[in-house]
Amino acid sequence: MDMTGCATLSGVFDRACRAFSEKEFIVFEDRQGAVEAFTYAQASVAVEQYAAVFARRGITRGDRVLVHMHNRPAYLFTWFACARIGAIMVPLNVQAGDYELDYCIEHCGAGTVVTEPESFERFWGLQKKHPVLQTIFLCAAPPGNEYPGAVLIDEERDCCLHVLHTAVRDDDDLMWLFTSGTTSRPKAVQLTHANAVFAGRFGAEWWKVTPDDRHMLVLPLFHVNAQFMSVMPVLTAGATLIMTERFSASHYMGQVRRHRATTASLVATTLTMILNQPAGELDAKNDLRLIIYAIGLPKEKLLTFQERFNAPLCELWGMSETLGATTINPLDGDMRLNCIGIARTGNRVKIVDDEGRDVPPGTVGELVVQGVPGRTLMKGYYNDPAATAAAIRDGWLYTGDNAWMDEQGYFYFVDRKKDMIKRAGENVAACEVEYVISLHPAVEEAAVVGVPDAVREEAVLAFVILRPGERCSERDIIEWCADKLADFKVPGSVRFVTDFPRTSLGKVQKNILKQQALSDPPAGA
Repeated sequence: MDMTGCATLSGVFDRACRAFSEKEFIVFEDRQGAVEAFTYAQASVAVEQYAAVFARRGITRGDRVLVHMHNRPAYLFTWFACARIGAIMVPLNVQAGDYELDYCIEHCGAGTVVTEPESFERFWGLQKKHPVLQTIFLCAAPPGNEYPGAVLIDEERDCCLHVLHTAVRDDDDLMWLFTSGTTSRPKAVQLTHANAVFAGRFGAEWWKVTPDDRHMLVLPLFHVNAQFMSVMPVLTAGATLIMTERFSASHYMGQVRRHRATTASLVATTLTMILNQPAGELDAKNDLRLIIYAIGLPKEKLLTFQERFNAPLCELWGMSETLGATTINPLDGDMRLNCIGIARTGNRVKIVDDEGRDVPPGTVGELVVQGVPGRTLMKGYYNDPAATAAAIRDGWLYTGDNAWMDEQGYFYFVDRKKDMIKRAGENVAACEVEYVISLHPAVEEAAVVGVPDAVREEAVLAFVILRPGERCSERDIIEWCADKLADFKVPGSVRFVTDFPRTSLGKVQKNILKQQALSDPPAGA
C-alpha cells in the first residue's frame, strides 16, 4: 500500500499550516531554560523567509546544504526551507571531528553550511581547506559580533519575504544522512520527500497521534529518529513538538510535566539516565500516554520505569536506511517488553540465513526488509552504487542485524551481524575507528570491539599492534582519535598486543577478543 501519493514535505507542511494556523507547532526550551513558541502560521512565515534568504544567495534545486547545529527552531526552518526550494539538507553530527567533516564536505560536494555562531571559527577554517564550501549561514547570531564573510540569516529575513516555489517532485532527494557503515568511511543515505511523507503518515497512524498531542523531543535532529519518528508524525497530525536544545536527565521529567507532554521518544541510554535520577513524589504525575524507544534493556528495568513514571513503553527497531521505526509494538495489540514488535504498514520483514533463504520461526538469522526504494526504503547510498547494490537485493534491504521471529510474527533483536558498536544511542562502525587508529605512525594494525557498559550500552575498546621498534601509550592513541573522531567514537580503553586471534584465512576473530575483554575488563572502557 502506497501511503504517499505524490506528496512532498512542503505540501505536508503547507497543509498543516493552513489547517492549524493558530495552534502551537514548536515549543522550544534552550539549555538555560528559556522558552519560546511558534504557531504553525509563525513557522510558515519563518520557513518562507529562510527559503527566500537561501534562494537570494544562490541556493537552487539539487544544491547540498550542510546543517550543523544543536536542536533549535532554526533547524526545522532550515530543513523545511531547503525542501521548499528543492535543495538537499545534509545534517551533520555536532560531535563530529574535523577529520569527519572533511570527508562529509568532500563526499557530498556541499557549497553551503548553516550553523551556529559558536561553530563559525571552525567552518571558517574548513572553508580554507575546501574551496567548494563557499557560504556560511549563521542563525541566532548576537548583534555586534564580527563574522567575516558569513550570512546572518536573522538580519536578512525581513528583506526576503517571498520566494518562487520550485517544482519539487516526491522522488527528489530531501536529505542525505551520513551513517556509520561496514566500510572505513561513512555512507550518505539518500532519503526522498516521499520517504518523509511515508514516515509521517505511518507514524501518526501507528501511534495514534492527534492534534491534541504534545510530543517531547530531546534526541538530536541530525538523526533519523528525531526527524522521522518525532517531527514528521507531529507535523502530519497537526500536533505540537516540544523540543529541547539538549537532553538533561535531571530536568527531563520536570520538562515533561511543565510542557504537558503526552508522547515522547527515547533510546536506551536516555531512558537509563532518567531512571538513574533520584526518585521523586511527582514522578508518576504526568500526562504521558506513550514513550517510544529503541534499543532493548533488561525487562526488570523496563517494568520499573513504567511503574515509576506511569508511562507505557513501546519498543521498536529501525535504521536510517529503513526510515526509522520499521518493526514496532502495536498499541492495539500485545505490547511486549524486550521485543521489537511486528512489521509496520507498508513493508514486509522476515528472517533469512546466510544464503538469503527464509528460516522457520524461532531461528536466528539476518533481519531483512522489503520495500520500495525512495518510498518505503532509502533511495540508495549517494555516489556508491556498489554499496547500494549490496544492501538492496531483489527489493529486500539486508540490514546486517540478527533477530528471530516467533509464531505470531513478533520480532526479537539478537545482535549485530555487521561490525557495529552501539554507544549511547549512536552507531559506531568499528572499521572506521580502526581506520583512524591505523593512520597513527606507530600502529601496525588495530581491532576495535564493543564491550558492555551499564549506562551507554557499549564502550569502545581498541586492541593495537605496534610497528616493530615503535612505542606508544594508551593516552597517545586516545588523543589521536579524539582529534579526528566524534567523542562517542573515541576508544575508552586501549590494549597493546603482539598479535590477534585469527582464522585460517587470517581474519581477526573479534568474538575471541570480546571474550578476552569480558574475562578481564579494562578499567577505562
